[in-house]
Amino acid sequence: DDERKQLQASFDDTQSKVNAASKEIGGLMAKGEKDKAEALKNDVAEWKKQLDPLKVKMAEVETSLHNTMVQFPNLPHDIVPVGKSPEENVLVKEAGAKPNLHKDAVPHWDLIKKYNLVDFETGAKITGSGFPLYIGKGAKFQRVLAQYFLDFNTAAGYTEYLPPFMVNEASAFATGQLPDKEGQMYHATADNFYLIPTAEVPVTNIFRDTILKESDLPIKMTAYSPCFRREAGSFGKEVRGLNRVHQFEKVEIIQIVPPEKSDDVLNEMVTHVENLLISLGLPYRILKLCGGDMGFASAITYDFEVYSAAQQMWLEVSSVSNFQAYQTYRMKCRYKDAEGKTQFTHSLNGSSLALPRIFAAIVENYQTETGIALPKVLQPYFGAENLV
Repeated sequence: DDERKQLQASFDDTQSKVNAASKEIGGLMAKGEKDKAEALKNDVAEWKKQLDPLKVKMAEVETSLHNTMVQFPNLPHDIVPVGKSPEENVLVKEAGAKPNLHKDAVPHWDLIKKYNLVDFETGAKITGSGFPLYIGKGAKFQRVLAQYFLDFNTAAGYTEYLPPFMVNEASAFATGQLPDKEGQMYHATADNFYLIPTAEVPVTNIFRDTILKESDLPIKMTAYSPCFRREAGSFGKEVRGLNRVHQFEKVEIIQIVPPEKSDDVLNEMVTHVENLLISLGLPYRILKLCGGDMGFASAITYDFEVYSAAQQMWLEVSSVSNFQAYQTYRMKCRYKDAEGKTQFTHSLNGSSLALPRIFAAIVENYQTETGIALPKVLQPYFGAENLV
């Protein structure tokens, strides 16, 4: 950075000499002092020759500095717990009664096979492991979940978008997926497009290279999309069934706000997701992530987990994050404040909600001896009191 500043100072000084001399030449010519004017023209020509190499060197240093800076994650918010692993996350709240299941209750992977809701074997034949095929009532239930989540979000003032499911390199860089998560993304190399890991990427990029008015803020957006992630495979019930897949569906909420509002908006979004989980009647807990467990671009993150009664484990279904100016700086999303000053906005996003683990938790927690019931809020959408 020091080298960049020195080069910029040299460039500005030389350019200033050129500008001053050019004005002086006009005055000398008007006075008839042609010899002095010609001598000064020669000086200007020499100074201009120095500008081009300085421009080239400045560009090289800027590129080098940029390539270094993008390797650094966001700075944690002051209230982020210190820690390196999930074990050091802080429990903020736990609520909702865990269901008492009947003695023959089974995990969701047995239920979806028994009732022919999801076919993993055929999905693997079509594509590969981790690409489920939803069938009949299972497919309808996916659609119902997405519709209910979108309706819940739009009722809270979010505008619905249906974005592209592939993005270019600039978009993936802007939201922080590149270079951090390049190995986890599916890359269509022929066209240099990336399949999106979340709707956050295309929707946030709507405002890339944009200068907004203060009256435009806050901007509240929601979107449904499939999501694609090349997460490393592992074994055990943590990844069985719908617990971890390579293709899944998710409904996202995103806000772009003035910097001084982002802390309050984060709390607003956390409450919104909490109310959505309450409406589904699922036991849940909220965790404040420690610095070592947060995403690359996040300044502060709250995770939501629902309790899977048959698996007797917690499943993450949402992360709500404040990125402050990390993403908006990378994507050059700014606004003019009341004084006409241009500054960077803050961006926030959260899952509201991720479908597969909600699907799994509802199927498990609402199972009966004769079928699977539905949360009351979903019954009008599904047109029945029971899934099966």
